Order: sequence, then structure tokens, then C-alpha cells
Amino acid sequence: MSIAVNLDEKLVNDARSQSKVLSRSVTKQIEHWAKIGHIAEDNQDLTYRQIKDILLGLEDYKSGKIEKYKRGIL
Repeated sequence: MSIAVNLDEKLVNDARSQSKVLSRSVTKQIEHWAKIGHIAEDNQDLTYRQIKDILLGLEDYKSGKIEKYKRGIL
């Protein structure tokens, strides 16, 4: 579902700059920030790095890029 939303011009300009660097659309960049912000509000003890690592781990799990942990073996 999509809806029209009025956003601050500075936010949109910041998103435009970030989206170019990260190869995302402006919309996807703002959605990314909203997702991170939502997670951060619900988990105030986590750092940005921890949130990012958790999200990366979940994507690895979804795509099957995981190995079973073998205790004591590096």
C-alpha cells in the first residue's frame, strides 16, 4: 500500500544524496531510515551497528547463506 506523504525538503535532499551513494531510490532510502528508526525505538539498547548486523544475519538466513555451528571448531 502506498500513500502520499509530505516530507521536509532537507530530509528529501539528504535522502537523495545518500541514495546516490548507496544505489537506492530516494523512496527506498527513506524507507530504510524508517525501518532502522522503528527498530531502534523498539530496541533502545542496540547500536546502529548491531541493528545492521542483525538485519544482515537475517538476510543471510533467508537466502540460505548459513552453516551449522560446530562447537570448538573455528
